[in-house]
Amino acid sequence: MRRLLHLLLIPALLAVAVPAQAAPAFSVMTPADTVASRTDRRPLAGGVHDPAAGVTFISWSGVNADTYVQAYDHPSGAWTAPKLIAGGEADPHNYPTMVLADDGHLLIFRGMHNSRTVLSRAPAPHSLDGEWTHTELPEGDAASYPMPVKTARGTLVVFYRETTRELDPSAPTDFRPMKYLISRDNGRTWKNSVQSTGQEFAFGSKGRADHMDEVYVGQMRYEPGSFGRPERVHIVYTLAGGGPDQHVHDYYHRNIYYAWFNPASLRFHAADGRDLGTRIDDADQERYLKVAETPLERPAGLKSPDYIQQVGFGPDGKPFVLWFQFDGNGIPLDHVARWTGTAWERKQVASGLRTREIEPAGNGSWRVYATRDGLPDIESYLLTGLDWRAETVIRTPKPVQRVEVITGFRDPARILATGASSAREVSVADGDIYVAGKPN
Repeated sequence: MRRLLHLLLIPALLAVAVPAQAAPAFSVMTPADTVASRTDRRPLAGGVHDPAAGVTFISWSGVNADTYVQAYDHPSGAWTAPKLIAGGEADPHNYPTMVLADDGHLLIFRGMHNSRTVLSRAPAPHSLDGEWTHTELPEGDAASYPMPVKTARGTLVVFYRETTRELDPSAPTDFRPMKYLISRDNGRTWKNSVQSTGQEFAFGSKGRADHMDEVYVGQMRYEPGSFGRPERVHIVYTLAGGGPDQHVHDYYHRNIYYAWFNPASLRFHAADGRDLGTRIDDADQERYLKVAETPLERPAGLKSPDYIQQVGFGPDGKPFVLWFQFDGNGIPLDHVARWTGTAWERKQVASGLRTREIEPAGNGSWRVYATRDGLPDIESYLLTGLDWRAETVIRTPKPVQRVEVITGFRDPARILATGASSAREVSVADGDIYVAGKPN
């Protein structure tokens, strides 16, 4: 009788079942066309929403890697014209990264490849207008790849990679560790990690037998503190260097590593919470931080893993990382690793995709934005644990080279997508600038 009642109830239960959620539709705006040059920017701090002004600000690299900014006014739905902020010295590494300081001023950081850190500051709060000031920060010397984070308290932390040979000619060309700058007064004064902790560098390695002593951080992600968890900057990175037989810059890539940084205490931690102090060295990263071991090889002449990886965390705070490496034919193979609490659980989830950026999608899932080489459009996928499924396609007229979720985004300005240029030389700038999101 109980079984019969259960069978009779099934049709009724199905009738009231919640239908499968439809894939979101994304609208695409083109704030500027045929203006973007090739850029090496990481998926971090490309734009920011200013709730006080009701405006979204974006930054991008134009011809000769010059820095441009634009603003989207949400009430009117209008974009400003591109505004030139500073020259890029014709180097695709000299890309801008943008934060909104707590005093309302926009700050743009550029690590002028291997040489210096330059801070550009907007003259008026909540606005791009007027003549910006440009300040070289001697604390950030020999810098590349600025990765700024603003904490809930307004502290600014800018990680950068130091090319030590520019300061010490005796250093091997493939010794390039990570350091950081820190400001607690909205970017007016700074200290670097050496001044703050006395450590030679913040994280990296020195003197490895395989010479893999360069750090390539793929992404950083700030997580505000919550009950039972301190604030954290999640970090995922790979190593580079010449390999065991030579000192050569960026010849090989190897392995995936994860750590988190507490900006209040200036201490690093492993996924299991182990306190590693104010510096991570090679012994730490090999024993506690390694997510995946990858071969020391160059499939189809490519560096593998790629320069860019993604990092996120679950509702329980456990981190995950996403990266791609190449097979023997140069096809990207997409991998996810999830920290279980005791170990990293790994899975290949796709192939042929260059994963560009991720964002929380609710219910413990993350949205992954990805592209395919030479093709237009951005594909989105939903990642829940190690489960991976296709979600939707964001239509772009031309191929895209970079995707960044805008800090504190407000739709329809959710992601900034930099169109691919037709040439590697930054003297050619014919990629489009796209901003996409869910339509209002």
